[in-house]
Amino acid sequence: MIVYIIIAVLFFGILVGIHEFGHFAVAKLCGIRVEEFAMGMGPAIFQKQKGETLYSLRCVPFGGYCAMTGEDGESEDPRAFVNQKVWKRLLVLVAGAFMNFLLGFVIVFILYTGASGYAVPAIASFMDGCPYESEEAFLAGDWLISIDGHRIYSTSDVSEFLRENTPQKIVLVRDGETITLHDFTMQKQEYEGSEGRYFGFRLGYDYREATFANHVKASWDQTMEFVRLVWMSLKQLVTGQAKVTDLSGPVGIVDMMAETGENAESASDAAFNIAFLGAFIAVNLAVMNMLPIPALDGGRVFFLLITWVIESLTHKKLDPKYEGYIHGAGMVLLLALMGFVLLNDIVRIVKGG
Repeated sequence: MIVYIIIAVLFFGILVGIHEFGHFAVAKLCGIRVEEFAMGMGPAIFQKQKGETLYSLRCVPFGGYCAMTGEDGESEDPRAFVNQKVWKRLLVLVAGAFMNFLLGFVIVFILYTGASGYAVPAIASFMDGCPYESEEAFLAGDWLISIDGHRIYSTSDVSEFLRENTPQKIVLVRDGETITLHDFTMQKQEYEGSEGRYFGFRLGYDYREATFANHVKASWDQTMEFVRLVWMSLKQLVTGQAKVTDLSGPVGIVDMMAETGENAESASDAAFNIAFLGAFIAVNLAVMNMLPIPALDGGRVFFLLITWVIESLTHKKLDPKYEGYIHGAGMVLLLALMGFVLLNDIVRIVKGG
C-alpha cells in the first residue's frame, strides 16, 4: 500500500509540474520575464538562481507556480506579462491545461501500444420483428459513430444519447462506407420473450485492426471520452445529481490511486490501472482548470478576452489591479473549497479504514 501511495504522490507531482512547465516554457518562448518557477508549495528546500529566474523545490508536494512579472498588476517592465500582446498572454494561460491534456493522451497512447485491435461500438444482432433491421436503418455489424453530434465511444453512450420519438441524426459506418441517417426517429416496443420495451437491437463491439492510424485514433477517442466524463460530472454537480461532498482533492486522489493499485490482481495490472486512472486525472485537471472561474486559468482567459473587447471598444486601458482583486477573492474561495474537500477526504478515508 505504501508503495502505491508513493507512486500516486509522485504522479500527482508530475501532473502539477508539467502544468506549470507549460506556463513556464511558453512564457519563456514569448519573451516574458519569469521571476520564479516552483515545484511544490510552502518553504523552499532547494533554490537555484539561473539568469533572471529562481528555480525552487518546496516541501509540500502538492502545487507549484510560475511567477511572472506583472501577472496581477501594472508594471513598467516591457517584458512583463501584463504588457504583452493578447495572443501571447492567451497562449501562456492555456499552456498549462494543454500540457495536462497532452500528458493524458500520451499515457493512453503508451498503454494502447501492443494492442491487437481496437473495439468499436457496433450493432450485434436484432430481436425478432425489429422494424429497424434494413438497408435504410441498421444492419448487424454497423459501427455507430455519432448520435446528434455526440461521438459514440462505448455501448453505454448509445443508451445515453439515443432518444425515443425524437428525430435524430445518426452516423454509422457500414462496410467501410459512412452512412448518415437524417431525422431518424425510433420508438421502443415490446418483444416476445422479453420484459419491458426496447428499440429492438443488441449492441456489441467490432474491431479495427491495429494500424498506427487506428492506434492514434483509439488513443484520441479515449482521451476525448475522459473529457466528456468530466463534463457530465460537472453537469451532475450543477443539477444537484452529485454533491460537493462527492468531490475529491489531492489526498482523495492519492488514496484512490493507491486503492486502485492495491486491488489489482498483479503488479502489471496495478501499473496499467494506475496509469489509466492517472490519464483520466490529467485530463480532468485540464478541463477543470479551464473553467471560467476567478483564480483558475480559465477565469484569467475569460477576463483577458472581456478586457480586450472593452479596451477595443472604448480605446481606454483598464487598470489590471481590479482584475487582480477578483482573482484574489476567487483564490480565497477556492482555498476554502480545497480545505473543505481536504477535510472531507480525510474523514472519508478514516471512516473507510
